[in-house]
Amino acid sequence: MVEKDKPAALIVDDDEVFHNRLRRAFELRGWEAHVAASGEAALICARETGPDLAIVDLRMPGESGLDVVKSLRELDATISIIILTGYGSIATALEAVRCGADYYLSKPVDVDQILSTYEAVRFSTLGENPPPTAVPSLARVEWEHIQRVLTDCGGNVSQAAKLLGLHRRSLQRKLSKYPPRT
Repeated sequence: MVEKDKPAALIVDDDEVFHNRLRRAFELRGWEAHVAASGEAALICARETGPDLAIVDLRMPGESGLDVVKSLRELDATISIIILTGYGSIATALEAVRCGADYYLSKPVDVDQILSTYEAVRFSTLGENPPPTAVPSLARVEWEHIQRVLTDCGGNVSQAAKLLGLHRRSLQRKLSKYPPRT
């Protein structure tokens, strides 16, 4: 049974580890969170739960995230929809918005960034100014970019260093440090 005193989120992503991590993070912040690994499962869950927020991965096997966005928007025009992707570009961001997404975020992303975006979207639809948000430091953005490139290279430090235009040892030194705070 759905509790209406809690906001509800629907996380649509085929990566089980990622969607379970997001679900737990939403629940720790007082949200009711549901996950779906496909577009079909997302629509069934959305009909049953009526989420306030849907977080949809752009690339999934079968139905694409853009198709899921269109279907969710047809189902409920009031739902806030945020598209997530590890393959961000201006063209796909524009297409996501044309399909009905309210916002577009590039992975890696955490629940605080998603909630900050959700609040900004909610305030903009109400015609109000959102509360000020913290801007991540340049060091944090650099660290996240390095992590994304390293992941794309399958953990191969030499290949990632070449793509980043760094010496391999310089990259290893950067990786040995803790991630900077935002």
